Amino acid sequence: MSDSVAGQKVDGGEFAVLCIGGFLLSIAYGVTFLIPVLVGERGGDEALAGLIISAATVSTVILVILSGHIADAIGSARAVAVSGLFLAASALGFVMVPSAGLSLMAVGFILGIGWGTFYALGPILVAAIVEPEHRIRFFALLSGSMMSGIGAGPIIGRIATNWSMPIEAAFAFAFLASLAGGALYFLLHIRLTKAGKILPHVNKISFGSAREVIGSRAIYSIIMVGIGGAIFGGLSSFQTSYAKAHGFDYSLFFIGFMSAAILSRLFVAGYVVKKDPLYSLVVLTSLTLVSIVLFLMLTSNQFAYLGGAAMLGVGYGLTYSVINGLAANEAPAGLMPQSLLLFSLAYSIGVFGFPLIAGNLIVSSGVQTMLYVVLLLAVLNFAIVLFRVAHRATQERNKAFVGDNTSTL
Repeated sequence: MSDSVAGQKVDGGEFAVLCIGGFLLSIAYGVTFLIPVLVGERGGDEALAGLIISAATVSTVILVILSGHIADAIGSARAVAVSGLFLAASALGFVMVPSAGLSLMAVGFILGIGWGTFYALGPILVAAIVEPEHRIRFFALLSGSMMSGIGAGPIIGRIATNWSMPIEAAFAFAFLASLAGGALYFLLHIRLTKAGKILPHVNKISFGSAREVIGSRAIYSIIMVGIGGAIFGGLSSFQTSYAKAHGFDYSLFFIGFMSAAILSRLFVAGYVVKKDPLYSLVVLTSLTLVSIVLFLMLTSNQFAYLGGAAMLGVGYGLTYSVINGLAANEAPAGLMPQSLLLFSLAYSIGVFGFPLIAGNLIVSSGVQTMLYVVLLLAVLNFAIVLFRVAHRATQERNKAFVGDNTSTL
């Protein structure tokens, strides 16, 4: 799908199916935040949990790169439908594999196949049926649906344990949700095919197209989402360990984060997209920074814990939506799908790769040390935004200076 179809009006029914299916498939990723609990019950530690989660990095990277080729061959929606089968298989694997050893790495690898395909192609489907000026808003709605599913995963786990059910029950639920989500995307494929909204041979990525995207302004958003993915992956994957260390209920984090992320994307994103995106990012990355500081400093207050999670949900959640739109709109002409694939690739490396580092940091130096590293990552993202603001201001001053000199000639 290319920018040539972006001018079509978004169809409410198609977009609703897209979002509902995205919610269901995202539950399979959300329950991975329970892997430290699952591994702990089987005798493992955070380092092993991080290794299992990071096993998905390899398959995710491969599938994100190949997803454009797969989409051109069978259609984006149908490719996502197939990814639902892999997500279902991974959820079932976490239930069925009895040990906490490296055998679970194979399950993590399968998870990466499913999540990499879905995560890469979801935004491309949105961009194909939404005008460029409205993409940030609709990306926010789709990512809000995905965040709902991601946040629901750990909450389902807490409900299961409260009902004296094993933690594996949450993974079993994710298995069923993945099958249902895949079925919805298969129906979406049929609908898009009948509507003539599937165009061939425009999604695949090559070294040449990747170089062009990297040389454009879209690279800033791609770097930022990789860093943001690491922040989210570190905080979410080991939130159970953080909560246990400080006597908190980890479900409070996911309730606060998910509620704030969803509400902000539903009611604030429409306001944010009307503002200058760089100035918006200054505020949003600042909120992310402050939230991490709260996790570091206020370690005995449940309300501060909930508030920090909510602040992270707004800051991180809306930052993601804004840079997702910028990655599409600042891409070189005709390379919007390729820019979004690189965006997805960077996020996947961050969100699945960083837990390997985070898990080892927790085992060797404690949760607080891991949080300090996450804080440094948040500072880096904030610095990138400040650099972009300063660079643009310099360019505008130079243009004004040249214009003044020209007018005096």
